[in-house]
Amino acid sequence: MNKLPHYDFEAIGLAHTPFTQRFGIPRQPGLVPEAKGVLKINGHPDFQYALRRLEEFTHIWIIFVFHAHGGNKWKPTIRPPRLGGKEKVGVLSSRSPHRPNPIGLSVVELEKIDFDAKGGPELHVRGIDLLDGTPILDLKPYIPYADSVPHANSGWAHEEIKKTPVFFEPLALQKISEIENKGEKNLKDLIEQLLTIDPRPGFQRRELPPEAEHAQGKDFGLLVKTYDVKWKIENQIFVVYDLEKKLI
Repeated sequence: MNKLPHYDFEAIGLAHTPFTQRFGIPRQPGLVPEAKGVLKINGHPDFQYALRRLEEFTHIWIIFVFHAHGGNKWKPTIRPPRLGGKEKVGVLSSRSPHRPNPIGLSVVELEKIDFDAKGGPELHVRGIDLLDGTPILDLKPYIPYADSVPHANSGWAHEEIKKTPVFFEPLALQKISEIENKGEKNLKDLIEQLLTIDPRPGFQRRELPPEAEHAQGKDFGLLVKTYDVKWKIENQIFVVYDLEKKLI
């Protein structure tokens, strides 16, 4: 077999998102509509022209690099969270970051483009599922008639993601209200959307499902933006009881 070609790519920008650590990032784009981000694009004048008329589209594809997946070697098989971590599938039949080439693809809603932002254009998006600082390789418009296949088969990932009710105790609501009044809009909605799809690692979801008796009263934490959200399992519900500002 002839040697396969090798390519080098240069990022065209970086993603700035609420997720400063891998734990808690939505497993798919669009699951958390309040997860908003900014794609900061290279400030070279050519990119002003390269982005022309992209603002006419409601959604875009982001092609990015899994730059912090925690491993140098790719894995031929993985245990996807959707299967409870109990079964293996080939990595190319998954969306795992541990790929032969650590490249990802996400579709997000495009809210606006600030072409005149200092240092380069900024694309404001929502429903993002990227780690803060993710390198962006390319952007493409999402075109419904070509990109949407309503009757496609979802294979082993056919089951809908289970959602758990989320409740906020008075102390947490008070602190969130104070934060939102200072300009941090929709923080409560963001926290609720992240928790309802259970952001815990697969092993915790297996060992401590919300309905298990031994899981009741267990405490957890989730870093959302710069806030350490404290929550627990109680009566098969995720209960947010406090949050603290955390220095990053």
